[in-house]
Amino acid sequence: MPIIKILPHPEYCPTGAEVPAASGTSICEALLEGGIAIEHACDMSCACTTCHVVVREGFASLNALEESEEDLLDRAWGLEPNSRLGCQAIVALRDLVVEIPKYSINHAKENH
Repeated sequence: MPIIKILPHPEYCPTGAEVPAASGTSICEALLEGGIAIEHACDMSCACTTCHVVVREGFASLNALEESEEDLLDRAWGLEPNSRLGCQAIVALRDLVVEIPKYSINHAKENH
């Protein structure tokens, strides 16, 4: 079973963490199941960017980006070439290293 290593994040995992991830599950699902309370304001329906992650290792092993994810990623804070929406990035057979950006744009939480 692949392992997702989460780099330290001041709110979600200050010392970093590692969680198991069954192949075929999304990064977001694996983090939530592993006790990392990553935001997912749209309930993982690919309608926001709150579960944005940057895949530092293992990016090529993930499923291909679909157009709807690409369109949303353009709105994500801290976008990088290896950015993915955690709810859309499906784990394959390789371990991953992910970074949760310091900020996310969550209009519901921010009362916009």
